[in-house]
Amino acid sequence: MEPDISRRAVLAAGAALLTQPPLSYAADEKRAKSKLKAAIFSKHLQFLQGDDLAKAAAEMGFDGIDLTVRKGGHVEPERVREELPGLVAIIRRHGLEVPMITTDIVHAESPYAEPILKTMADLGIRNYRWGNLKYSADQPPAAQIDGMKPRVAKLAALNARYKACAMYHTHSGAGLVGASIWDLYLLLKDFDPGAVGVNYDIGHATIEGGIGGWINSYRITGPHVRGIAVKDFLWVRDAKGLWRPEWKPIGEGMVRFPEFFAMVTASGFSGPLQLHLEYPLTRDEAFTAMKRDLAKLRSYLAQANL
Repeated sequence: MEPDISRRAVLAAGAALLTQPPLSYAADEKRAKSKLKAAIFSKHLQFLQGDDLAKAAAEMGFDGIDLTVRKGGHVEPERVREELPGLVAIIRRHGLEVPMITTDIVHAESPYAEPILKTMADLGIRNYRWGNLKYSADQPPAAQIDGMKPRVAKLAALNARYKACAMYHTHSGAGLVGASIWDLYLLLKDFDPGAVGVNYDIGHATIEGGIGGWINSYRITGPHVRGIAVKDFLWVRDAKGLWRPEWKPIGEGMVRFPEFFAMVTASGFSGPLQLHLEYPLTRDEAFTAMKRDLAKLRSYLAQANL
């Protein structure tokens, strides 16, 4: 599709969508109580735009798309009011949902935070991904967590204004807030889970807590788990003989999906579920890999009655 034609189609679809009343939040909650639906993280389809993106995701069997609304994503933050409505309209036209978007928002003062939330509210999108808080090496972590709480409070207030929920994405690695996940419990426990929550990445959680740490981290996060990201990995040695995690297709790594999804069932989770494919793929391999991982994910969900 030619870029100019694609852009015109997106803008036209957006104009039509914004003339409709926003979806009711009660309807969103009712839909959320049905079986879990799987969304593809749009980063993995960055080479597709507009109708091609929606058509590919639908043909592969996904229920929705987690859209990147960030620098270099499917929608640039400064263009959110102009372009997100049209892209959402096209995706919904293909029978798919947009259960969440992924953003660069770190706090309420992040560039374009309020236009993004206002556009989400207009479109009836409830959830977005936030994060990227980091520790400084020269201060105790506990004191830094306390110092972060006023900024979280401001973000929670902004989210409440637009009926949005910010889901902090958990990564693995040194110096990252949320890597252990217990620190997120300390950071978020006094805030409304409907305003600030956690996007629990089971792949990263297993890297950080391989035997039982991920079990405890999922349990301690409790009602603040608002979204779940799915990926798999193995520990491998690199050329220097050092151990590092290497991303793998779903079911070929170390994540104990049957045990994890049994816990998800018991917890009553009903939020956005996103499939990630972080292992190397060519464009020609992408669709086959996504369909394979989606089929494996659905088999685990069925086993857990999700």
